[in-house]
Amino acid sequence: MDLYEYQARDVFEKHGVPVLPGIVASTPDEAKAAAEQLGGGVVVVKAQVKTGGRGKAGGVKLARSPEEAEAAAQAILGMDIKGHTVHKVMVAAGAAIAEEFYFSVLLDRAERRYLAMCSYEGGMEIEELAVERPEALAKVAIDPLEGIDKAKAMEIVAAASFPQELHSKVADVIVRLWHVYKNEDATLVEVNPLVRTEDDEIIALDGKVTLDENAEFRHEDHAALEDKAAADPLEAKAKHMNLNYVKLDGSVGIIGNGAGLVMSTLDVVAYAGEQFGGVKPANFLDIGGGASAEVMANGLDVILHDPQVKSVFVNVFGGITSCVAVADGIVGALQTLGDEASKPLVVRLDGNAVEEGRAILAAANHPLVTIEETMDGAAAKAAELAAAAA
Repeated sequence: MDLYEYQARDVFEKHGVPVLPGIVASTPDEAKAAAEQLGGGVVVVKAQVKTGGRGKAGGVKLARSPEEAEAAAQAILGMDIKGHTVHKVMVAAGAAIAEEFYFSVLLDRAERRYLAMCSYEGGMEIEELAVERPEALAKVAIDPLEGIDKAKAMEIVAAASFPQELHSKVADVIVRLWHVYKNEDATLVEVNPLVRTEDDEIIALDGKVTLDENAEFRHEDHAALEDKAAADPLEAKAKHMNLNYVKLDGSVGIIGNGAGLVMSTLDVVAYAGEQFGGVKPANFLDIGGGASAEVMANGLDVILHDPQVKSVFVNVFGGITSCVAVADGIVGALQTLGDEASKPLVVRLDGNAVEEGRAILAAANHPLVTIEETMDGAAAKAAELAAAAA
């Protein structure tokens, strides 16, 4: 779960990371009142959206009075930034910035460890810096069992070529940011910029935090951070059903059991779709190794209610759960959905009790169901049906 900047600021403050005061506003009047509450001086009005590039899009404005803050909020609220509509702004206290830095710690899945990235140069597109001047971005591997203590933080700032006189102060803040990462079960904690003020204080001026949803059971307070109003209704429905679902932008709905099989299915559908005008997968939906009839029915319920979906490809390898249970789930789901099920299904079953499962589907003889024996053949058929219904 990605947090809004104001939420990241609050989490930082909770763990002792130095931040500036900030107040969230949903209307220009609230922004004006927030600026007054912050002393009536210089503030920064910042769009709250879960994407980068806010500054370049005009979503970050400096205001020197409450009236200017009101006008800035008026201009920013309702703005579209990379497909995200701005519904809230954060009015943050101004800072006299002397220098800007960059720091992040993230999950390095490929290496099965954490990675800290740090640069003496911040406040810019870090991706551009990494490409144009990679030597300016230090990358330090972090052992998950050891984490970041003061000694490791000192190693990081030294690798990032900070002046000696800043090492200890910046390292102290990095240790606190590590506490955020570890104690909140995050997969990303990023600060850009981390600044030194003219008063020689190190402050996290802008934060980005991504929390691991698999650790929600350890954090009851994380539920309050979820923006349910902005959540995709289908993703919310799937989450409620404990389904691993991600909505994509194509037209072929995908259901599979096992993340590896589903990822392969996405690739096969995309490849097959090139023959039919560029048809693409509409989602990632992994119903897991134990693909019971109930889980299969829930998966179909979600996908068939997606107006973007024109056909559905069910690709299941029977293992723990046999193809009989999967076939029963498909038949039962179609009976339950009734007239709501109006999109063709292409089903490819393999593995445990595959012949029995195919026999159940054949006996049901549902007009929407096509049985295919191979993965490639099923992908091509699903893409063809989606293209025909477009």
